[in-house]
Amino acid sequence: MQRDKLVRRSLMGVALAGLLSTGAWAQTGSGSSTPSSTPNNPDLKEDSKDIRNDKRDLKGDRRDIRRDRRDISSDKRDIAKDRRDIRSDQRDIHRDKRDIAKDRQKLQRDIQRYGANSPQVKKDRADLQADLRDVRKDQKDVNADKKDVQRDREDVKDDRKDVQGDQKDAKADKRDLKRDRRDRRRDHHPQ
Repeated sequence: MQRDKLVRRSLMGVALAGLLSTGAWAQTGSGSSTPSSTPNNPDLKEDSKDIRNDKRDLKGDRRDIRRDRRDISSDKRDIAKDRRDIRSDQRDIHRDKRDIAKDRQKLQRDIQRYGANSPQVKKDRADLQADLRDVRKDQKDVNADKKDVQRDREDVKDDRKDVQGDQKDAKADKRDLKRDRRDRRRDHHPQ
């Protein structure tokens, strides 16, 4: 009788322990196959939202990088055009200075030949003044083009800084995206 009693109590203890462990297992959620019943469902939604935002940020950063690179190319073209204009204006200045030297020689010859107030001397003086005006105008153009080149170089420098900043932002967004995806995986498949 003692032995029957002992076996009965042992079996009751094992059965009770089995029931308690099954109940505890059911409450942890490990036994359910639907992901909507996991207690981390708000985390999954938050991670998905973070992933969407990071993708949007990454797309915007890449768009900014493309725009900045396009601006750099445009500024470089402007610099090349301005440098061509400078060279052209300097050629004009050089040509005008040669004309001025010839006009001065002709003016001196005409003064000696026809007198200081003759019509030919007046025409030579007017021609000399026109050449001097051309030189001043061309020099102003050269100065303006040099300023344009300087501004374009500053724009290129600023655009390069923007590209670097946008690349840094894109890298950070990629890193955030990777982390958010990892978090979503961990939330979706808890260990």
